[in-house]
Amino acid sequence: MRVDADDFARPCSCGREHHIDVKEIIIESGAIGKLEEEMSDGNLREYISPLLICDTSSYKVTEELMEDIYDRCQVLILDAEDLEADERAVEIVENYMEEDIDLVLAVGAGTIHDLSRFVAHQYRIPFVSVPTAASSDGFTSTVADMTWNGVKKAVTAEAPLYVFADTDIFAKAPKRLTAAGVSDILGKYIALADWKISSLLTDEYYCAEVVNLETRALRMVKDNLKETAAGEEDACEKLMYALVLSGLAMQMTGNSRPASGAEHHLVHLWDMEVLNGHLDALHGEKVSAGTMVALIEYKKIADAIRRKTCKVHTHIEEDREFLQSTFGKKGVLNAIEKENAPELLDAISARQLSDALPEIMQIIDALPAVTDMQEMMSKAGCVSRVRDIGLPGEAVSDSLRLAPYTRRRMSLLRLRKLLIY
Repeated sequence: MRVDADDFARPCSCGREHHIDVKEIIIESGAIGKLEEEMSDGNLREYISPLLICDTSSYKVTEELMEDIYDRCQVLILDAEDLEADERAVEIVENYMEEDIDLVLAVGAGTIHDLSRFVAHQYRIPFVSVPTAASSDGFTSTVADMTWNGVKKAVTAEAPLYVFADTDIFAKAPKRLTAAGVSDILGKYIALADWKISSLLTDEYYCAEVVNLETRALRMVKDNLKETAAGEEDACEKLMYALVLSGLAMQMTGNSRPASGAEHHLVHLWDMEVLNGHLDALHGEKVSAGTMVALIEYKKIADAIRRKTCKVHTHIEEDREFLQSTFGKKGVLNAIEKENAPELLDAISARQLSDALPEIMQIIDALPAVTDMQEMMSKAGCVSRVRDIGLPGEAVSDSLRLAPYTRRRMSLLRLRKLLIY
């Protein structure tokens, strides 16, 4: 399966001409052979000093298949144990880099790609993506999820020049990683609903074509859940393609809006560990739990609107004391306050929100039922409960309250602060 990125970089009905940086995406058995050809006789041969970044896990599964590529690169193998995309890992990469590095090859899953595209952007070096698991949608994204001084941030990063996703590698990845990729896609239900609700109440940019792209990714994954869980190569290729489409959607908008809403804000909160200790769970597993937490709450709001018991506050309740006792104890309150200034809710009147409630209900009603979402996750082998990721159930209420503060982005979870239901 080859994806021509030019297909996504056309004038759009939204009025924008979307920009795509990636030149070509190859998702097929033997894709590593195509990478070797490009490095020997193709467009990548001009790069004479490439740095290959992987971790101990991705090195183990690629060292034989990619032996020739490893031989021609400077290779940095990071310890996969507790590896995070943070300032410490960036420092390790920077200390290892030689001055003449002119290309970065990311060989791994989500964290390796976050680090690689962040460093590539910082040093203005192109990078090539080699996904070893269909575990996240960050392979073609221009955003990296980084942790700086304990604060989770989505930062501008480099898009890959090429993606070489070899089915012989990623289809054999641990099932847990593949399920995490399914979870990352299923989370788009919440992300897209949040984007639509925001565009209804604010002048935020909204593109129906980008939404269609994410919807296409969702449909592709939804139609192949059992086959993906069984590790069937065709289904795994479709999952990888869906993840790539989601990354391209982010490239087209220039940010993570189409792929990240309240479900990811919950994950950012849990990653910051202001309510909880360290969670021994994959990013996609946390997205699964966040998706279910957000979906259950959104359905409650829709039911209250339907019963006409959902009312709008005329003022915003002050959370300062609660923020101080949570983010403050972690020493990140100033960063959180800076992220949220000015408060997005200040621009929305009680009348405006009241008038929009029926349409908000329709948007929520279009989301899968809670039982249907649980069934989809179960079919794919995804986790779906907060306790599956090690989070106590009593943390859910505070999570719903704090999660919107992790990112200055409108969501129904942020609007919930104005609602009584």
